Amino acid sequence: MSSITPTRTKSIVGEPEVVEDAALLVSTIESSAAWLDLKAAAIALQAHQIKDGSIPDAAAHPESRELVARIRRAILDVAPSFPHDAEYLDALDADFARWQAADFGVPDFHDSLVAFHPERHRVDGLRHLVVFPMVTQNGSSDRLVEAVLVEVIWPEFLNTVEEQYANKLFVSLRFIDFTPGYDSNSAVLFPETVAMREIPPFTWGAIFQDREAARFRRVVRAAAETTKLELLPSQQRLLGEQEVAERAFVLWDLIHDRSHMRGDLPFDPFMIKQRMPFFLYSLEELRCDLTAFRACVQLASDSDDELIVETAINAQHAIVFDRIFRFPLTGNRVRNYDGAGGQLLFAWLHQHGVLHWTDTRLAIDWAELPAVVIALSDAINELYWKSIDRPKVAHWLAAYELVRATLTPNPASVWARGLPDEILAGAPKGYTDAVLDDEFPLSMFYEALAKKMGEVIASTRGITAAAV
Repeated sequence: MSSITPTRTKSIVGEPEVVEDAALLVSTIESSAAWLDLKAAAIALQAHQIKDGSIPDAAAHPESRELVARIRRAILDVAPSFPHDAEYLDALDADFARWQAADFGVPDFHDSLVAFHPERHRVDGLRHLVVFPMVTQNGSSDRLVEAVLVEVIWPEFLNTVEEQYANKLFVSLRFIDFTPGYDSNSAVLFPETVAMREIPPFTWGAIFQDREAARFRRVVRAAAETTKLELLPSQQRLLGEQEVAERAFVLWDLIHDRSHMRGDLPFDPFMIKQRMPFFLYSLEELRCDLTAFRACVQLASDSDDELIVETAINAQHAIVFDRIFRFPLTGNRVRNYDGAGGQLLFAWLHQHGVLHWTDTRLAIDWAELPAVVIALSDAINELYWKSIDRPKVAHWLAAYELVRATLTPNPASVWARGLPDEILAGAPKGYTDAVLDDEFPLSMFYEALAKKMGEVIASTRGITAAAV
């Protein structure tokens, strides 16, 4: 899961009657002629764009102008259905007009981006039309014009939870329809992916919880069947009902994303724009997931709201299942930091006696699980707490020792044998260059599981709730 850096902003939900009227108008917009033409025009326009989003071929400009005119006309047609986004849609039209007037150079949609504020309208079921030239994380690396119809997922209980775990930038979304950039593994909508002339202060970040929940359900059902894991009744419901899974993921991500800049941390846990060994990213993402896990343990213990208790328990199980079943087997083995984090959690649970692989059958001691997961969280937190008193590379070495104490390194690893003096006395780049692409290979368990799960995981590309 990716980071949404928290800052405090005023949350505006709008007048209820305005929201309700807008929802009625927009409820079938995905089948409207305006949306279908907008989507078709955006897809046709993508064929003329190059990687940076520009259209340098002058011979394509006449058709591109016609396509932009269709997009602008469609936005104008549907705008009355999105009164909460009026300022954004006006700015979007102006940005398209300016891009066309500049003969389709590198697009600049800064003005419409800063006018878009989905975080001010976190109302369950409220829809947004989102159109930007942008890359899609884990999707297209080309900055193309993408169009997405989305719906906010904001269960009422989340307002109560957020009193304790505030994250005013976090927006949870559901796909309604989208252009090809989102027919992919991408499950986020982040402002930093948009083409713009300068970087403004970012005020929101969105995650598609319907996609997260849908692929979780498909993968974990298959993994449980393959490993003969006996599921609790609550877990059967978690995997059987999309809405239940979505609630768990909303709670998980709300707390995960606020955790990136909270706690006793290195000065910048992501070390933005710096190269560092990929296992550092493994620990940071896992730290935030385990922070969410322990928060959900506390919520389940303290709350007298049955839905919060149910969702908090489901979120704990979702974190464990997603981490140990999907993360290690998704993507390639080139610096796969989420994969390594999932492997670490699995091995930690196994070596601490709450996960068992006996007679080719997986079993988990659910009553004992929370304390063992929290112990791993404590170990990572202690590493971070000590980091401010250490040089950077010493922190890297300590982090490696934490991981290798549980995960077996690659037999060819220079790090595992001990870095030579010329690297230890040199620049940090030498440390990073010495890390193997697959520093912590898959165990025999995961090698066997990957052969059985590969097609299932691949089938989740572009998945939405309607597919499970």
